[in-house]
Amino acid sequence: MHLHAALTRYCTGQVTVRVTRRWFETSEFLMKRKRTFSTQAFTSKRTKMETAQITLLPEEERVSNILLDVAAFINREESLPENGQVVLRFAGGWVRDKLLGIASNDIDVAINVMTGENLGIKLKTYFENEDNVKKHALGPKDLGSFHKIKKNPEKSKHLETTTVKLFGLDLDLVNLRKEVYNDDSRNPQVEFGTPEEDAERRDATINALFYNIHDKVVEDFTGGLKDLKAERITTPMDPEKTFNDDPLRVLRLIRFSSRLGFEIDPDVEKWMGDATVVQNFRTKISRERVGTELTKMLKDKNPVRALELIDRLRLYNTVFTDPTREGPTPDSSHWGIAYNCLETLRRNSTPGSIYEILVRSEDAKFQSWVLAALVPWANIIKTPRVGAKAAENEPYIVDVARRGIAMDSKTCTVASGAFKNRSEITDLKDSIKRGDTWIHERDTVGMMIRSWKADWKLHTLFALLVEADSQSDQYLSDWQNFLDHLEKLELMDVATERYPLTGNDLTKALNQKPGIWVQKALDICMRWQLRNPGNKNISEAIEEVRKQLEELKNYTPAKK
Repeated sequence: MHLHAALTRYCTGQVTVRVTRRWFETSEFLMKRKRTFSTQAFTSKRTKMETAQITLLPEEERVSNILLDVAAFINREESLPENGQVVLRFAGGWVRDKLLGIASNDIDVAINVMTGENLGIKLKTYFENEDNVKKHALGPKDLGSFHKIKKNPEKSKHLETTTVKLFGLDLDLVNLRKEVYNDDSRNPQVEFGTPEEDAERRDATINALFYNIHDKVVEDFTGGLKDLKAERITTPMDPEKTFNDDPLRVLRLIRFSSRLGFEIDPDVEKWMGDATVVQNFRTKISRERVGTELTKMLKDKNPVRALELIDRLRLYNTVFTDPTREGPTPDSSHWGIAYNCLETLRRNSTPGSIYEILVRSEDAKFQSWVLAALVPWANIIKTPRVGAKAAENEPYIVDVARRGIAMDSKTCTVASGAFKNRSEITDLKDSIKRGDTWIHERDTVGMMIRSWKADWKLHTLFALLVEADSQSDQYLSDWQNFLDHLEKLELMDVATERYPLTGNDLTKALNQKPGIWVQKALDICMRWQLRNPGNKNISEAIEEVRKQLEELKNYTPAKK
């Protein structure tokens, strides 16, 4: 029986493996979301600018009132250019989420005639007046410190901004801008711009909306309101130009599609896998920016949809690669089986199920999706080069995790262990399936698990996902039996089990000097503890070490 049917049988009999419909149509989050914008905005006649009404929460209203007063303060005190009255707008993601009824504590404040740093200075100056503090009932903890964020093109920060927390909301102060790209540059020339120009430079129309706090109205210069209603993602500008200017926008649109459950416009999608866009992605975009977007996708509510979109657009070898190094290209044609297998296990998790046993924390959830993403690299072996640095001899899968998608060191360590231990984990699973006699030896099995280290459960999940490619009806039952057997032996936490005594205790008891032999001796003590659970008479463990002391002291570790 195909894995499709195997997963269906293993889980609930109702869930299929492949993503054959829009996942977000059944998303409880999206089905229940409560829109807070006026539907009149979508039915009104389209002019140069469409508008909509929204209702602010009390803390948002307080922030808006303060900013209005600060704008008036600046307009009175400052000598501004002709027609240069300060106009402030909430911008981007906060407006989108507000219209969709999604809570957001992050507000971008767009300024028309000054920088974010200067607005921050004026905001601080405004509250140096005690009357203003009293007017807005500003408590000692209501206004946080101001922080200037320097521009960092490698992380999509093309302009300096200033951040501050006000009434628990995180404000990012930045001027309206337009961006001019050169064909051979990933970093645009940034200039002051109009609201229309600022909207057009954005990645998607739904992210190009403004809330004008003076007029108390949502401003739409690019059709974002209509696209929100249609649950559609499209670009303000021509998609070919949009993606070639900044190819990272390909990943950003994938992220918003997976997060919101919106469809990407077909005329936009066809350019996301365009050969020129893909080449520019490889040459223009730093892998740190790629890693940032992937991390957001895989930590969000619908990571499987993000991976499915990358797969459908045939972007695997563009995203999950290290373009700075030459090497093989993995076959991702069956990759969908792995990530859909993980999604099915996740959706049908129950106490004692595979997913519930193996994925035990928020970090593990994220790392499980990273491992699913790396499955196509599982069988690609790198031949170590004599005399090369350790980093140069890392397996390809670790190269990709570390330098291709810029994962954190902990996640790279998990990927390395998963690659290294997969064969041994699978062999143990197969031995349990066959009923080999040694699988009941608690010390033998326990020491094997300890050699896989603390992340062995995620390593096991990786082994399972790699095997998913061509397995049949018995497949998941075998892995469930594997875990049930380890549970029966009470070995699920053995990787972090403490030794029955310390190295110092052992050397004192044997009247010996410390040396490299101590670790091997402690392992003998651990084997004794695993054979004798609950036995507190550690003198028996010490005696076992004593019998092998001469052999241990002559131990020489093998050269790596």
